Amino acid sequence: MSNLCGETQQLRVLHLGKFYPPYAGGIENFLGDLLPALERSGVRTGALVHAHKSRNSGTTQESIAADTAERIWRVPCLGSLLYTPVSPTFPLWLSRKIKEFRPQILHIHLPNVSPFWALAVSAARKIPWIIHWHADVVPSRIDKRMLIAYNFYRPFEQKLLANSKAIIATSTPYLNSSKPLQPWKNKAHVIPLGIDPERLPLPDKETRVWAENLWGTSKFRILSVGRLTYYKGHEILIRAMEKLEGSRALILGEGDQHDKLAALIASLGAGDKISLAGKLPDIKLHALLASCDCFCLPSVERTEAFGLVLPEAMRFGTPLLASDIPGSGVGWVVENGKTGLLVTPGSVQELAASLTKLRDNPELRATMGAAGSLSFKQRFHIDSVAEKTAVLYRNLIH
Repeated sequence: MSNLCGETQQLRVLHLGKFYPPYAGGIENFLGDLLPALERSGVRTGALVHAHKSRNSGTTQESIAADTAERIWRVPCLGSLLYTPVSPTFPLWLSRKIKEFRPQILHIHLPNVSPFWALAVSAARKIPWIIHWHADVVPSRIDKRMLIAYNFYRPFEQKLLANSKAIIATSTPYLNSSKPLQPWKNKAHVIPLGIDPERLPLPDKETRVWAENLWGTSKFRILSVGRLTYYKGHEILIRAMEKLEGSRALILGEGDQHDKLAALIASLGAGDKISLAGKLPDIKLHALLASCDCFCLPSVERTEAFGLVLPEAMRFGTPLLASDIPGSGVGWVVENGKTGLLVTPGSVQELAASLTKLRDNPELRATMGAAGSLSFKQRFHIDSVAEKTAVLYRNLIH
């Protein structure tokens, strides 16, 4: 093992991503966990991301190793367009940091427009690329703008894939169903997303009391976490809750669908059963994950490529209920009947029936929660993910 670590001690990898913690997001949390874990595997890392103004004061994560924090470079950003940061100085920063950091590999996280500049920056073209494929840019049937935008995005995406030395897909189902990846499957490797459990500590007594007060006297507690956006399917959960007695659901997150969802809750007269709880500090989120009876991810499109929040819930031994989205990794993360239940995307009736089944079977919930906790340790621990990634780096270099 010492020889292996010595072999990779000087290996330097520059990651190109959208944002980085304390920006709150699944991929950002993954990157914040991955870099320190790679450092523990003997890989020296840096990350070039976009600057942001965090609205989540008090949620800054402390998962970055002290000697790594200074190697997170945030490029000025003018704003966003169609969920994409607009950063015209990104190529200048990319060229400069390659010169200063001298990486042997560029690890590019997609979807993201800014890394397309690697095609034009001569210093970047001289370095091997690994493409980390988090999700397709899905031509949405809900948000039609994405179909138009993808026509312009695709040529650059395919050029980047063609020039990469390796591709990381986060699950086998997503790799097999992704049309953009089909020409390049011969250089694709499946490595799941992972989580550092130290970032998700068990809540203390005071925070547990806060969570209990928030849940109130309901016998069955349902938690859903995610941006309030078009593909998350929160309206399906709201409608499924309408006739579910003795239950309470909390939806955590912010987004452009907030007012629409609030109006739906009011129109159904379901304010006593379901609440939009907004964005909460991590410590309170963890308390809710640890105290809920079921975690629900009702997403309706393949834009939900993996659902990193699912392993986060598994870390706390929480049973899962999610949409079995065709071609998504969600149905691969959730082992139906073992760690949770899967339902047809967009089906209010199936979701309500599955919620009722979990509500009425506490022993089933306990069994699924225990299985999920074990699955987390075996499949989604960040150290295992980082070691597989480090092996890929070494194979690419040697």
